[in-house]
Amino acid sequence: MQVKDIGEHQLLKIINQYCDRTKNGDDGAIFSIDKDKKLVVTTDILVEDVHFSDKTTPPHAIGYRAVTANLSDVVAMGGIPKSITVGLSLRKDTPVSWVESLYQGMYDCLSLFNCTIIGGDITSSKVNTIAITALGEVSENQAIYRHTAQVGDLIVITGNHGLSRAGLEILLYPDKYRHINPEIREKVIFAHQYPKPRLDVIKALSGLGCQGKITGMDSSDGLGDAIIQICEQSKVGSIVNLRKIPLDDAILAMTDFDTALHWALYGGEDFELVLCVNSAIAYSLQEKFPQECHIIGEITPSDKIELIDEQKVYAKRLLNQKKAYQHFSHYPSFVDL
Repeated sequence: MQVKDIGEHQLLKIINQYCDRTKNGDDGAIFSIDKDKKLVVTTDILVEDVHFSDKTTPPHAIGYRAVTANLSDVVAMGGIPKSITVGLSLRKDTPVSWVESLYQGMYDCLSLFNCTIIGGDITSSKVNTIAITALGEVSENQAIYRHTAQVGDLIVITGNHGLSRAGLEILLYPDKYRHINPEIREKVIFAHQYPKPRLDVIKALSGLGCQGKITGMDSSDGLGDAIIQICEQSKVGSIVNLRKIPLDDAILAMTDFDTALHWALYGGEDFELVLCVNSAIAYSLQEKFPQECHIIGEITPSDKIELIDEQKVYAKRLLNQKKAYQHFSHYPSFVDL
């Protein structure tokens, strides 16, 4: 049996047998520093022609997105990012200017959050790879996990999912979308190349006094995948209203409703937050971020994740984990999408 036969999630189940299960399984691991503060640690790897390609993304944006991917994991744990280390594997023919632009992109993203690069490693490789470990800080009672969702919690998402997928679509197939308005093109491409971690929402939650009442993760692998992971780890089900998932006008200008919805659920790399909270917190978030926070569903006691549609005569459908991106599966890689 090879890893391609079992896919990413099954492989992770095997690997988890060798990990500290009290700290593994979330966007990051949390360690105690003192009685009030905890350290958040997360690692993410970006591989050329899997996560990025010079055909679609300049090195500055690659660096920016690499940092975002890691800071987003810290934020998804309820933490405040502090610093990163960078492991860089490079082809010998990589231009020095490419490396300089890559690090400038990292620096520009980090500077927005008062973070710094504090170390790393460099080695040669047959393919360019960026491995980042991010460090952050979280208070004891403000840590966010995936396994604590409660029946009756409302599912709140930030931002408009699918924009990154729309940007990638235009970058991969420019001729197909030649007719699209330049402003729309610029918007979705920027969303793909320069996403930002949602530290603003995490700071707002801290101000709402939400100690120990939040479950969640980021949506880097897709909105659908995030809901599945939370429900599986919390041993609950959910009902998600498809018409409550906001679809940006830019996406709808590019494609039909069903495809736009598919991009929102399974496109990935939006780096937004998916949170399960009680109704008081959910409505407070909506009030504070009326254009950014959306209630799309509810946690249920069942073992199913059901999709409903109030405006179309759809039978209830189950959220499909196989449609979410998984490494090692037969689903297309970055360059084949």
